[in-house]
Amino acid sequence: MNPITEREIRASFVNCSKGEASRLGLPDLTTLPWADLDFLGWRDPSAPDRAYLVADRAGRPTGLSLRASGGSARGFASRSMCSICLTTRTGGGVALMTARRTGESGRQGNSIGQYLCTDLACSLFVRGLKSSAVGGDLDESIDRPTRIIRAIDNLNAFLDRVLAP
Repeated sequence: MNPITEREIRASFVNCSKGEASRLGLPDLTTLPWADLDFLGWRDPSAPDRAYLVADRAGRPTGLSLRASGGSARGFASRSMCSICLTTRTGGGVALMTARRTGESGRQGNSIGQYLCTDLACSLFVRGLKSSAVGGDLDESIDRPTRIIRAIDNLNAFLDRVLAP
């Protein structure tokens, strides 16, 4: 992902108001590993149930405001899989996150849910730069570039569902 500015990030959100986008807390953009990111994702430290995702879509950043499920953290023995990077994580490392749909459907309160890594570090997991506490990743027969493409395809499928009229 190419580095993007605070202004570009705030202007990219498609499922929240401009006021909400102007108030959201941003990560430190100077410390991010931009070359290893397929999308920018972060949790709001001041609002634990809030998460944000900005992806390149048709050459421009597209941002989603997400809400993480408020369910109780699962035990270490319980495992869940992220639907973007297909990483298996324990201890609440994956959560159901919902994005309000765009357009009239979103104004009526409709949303789309997806199980995502709670830290939204999917790009780092598929590149092997971060590993889960499970004790190893799945033994896959596809190479790393193909895993990256699969994660991007999974992300785009989620974006398609949120942006669909």
